[in-house]
Amino acid sequence: MSATMAVPILRQGDILIVSLQGDLGDADWSRLTDDLLERVVERRTRYAVLDLSVVDVLDSFACRTIVGLTNMVALRGPTMIVAGIQPSVAFAMVQLGATLPGVVTALDLDHAMTLMADG
Repeated sequence: MSATMAVPILRQGDILIVSLQGDLGDADWSRLTDDLLERVVERRTRYAVLDLSVVDVLDSFACRTIVGLTNMVALRGPTMIVAGIQPSVAFAMVQLGATLPGVVTALDLDHAMTLMADG
């Protein structure tokens, strides 16, 4: 049995940034969901950014989790931004029927920061 990997959630003012450092297992995705939702409520977050730039393979559980996570965060109030979706991940999400309605997407973390500054 493998232990879950803690995914760092960085706080910059009223922004929470989740920058994945590698591939996550199912338990890691579940823990990330719980941790991010808890911090969104605690910190009165205005923006939450999920940086997927290092993710190049996405299974159906991870895809469903990303969709659910983005919807849950948005329902709590913050603007959700998903940054750095690689072409292979975008293709997988489309093939799995995943959509991210109401979620802002950005090319990378720098682009996400620009969108937040302009918003």
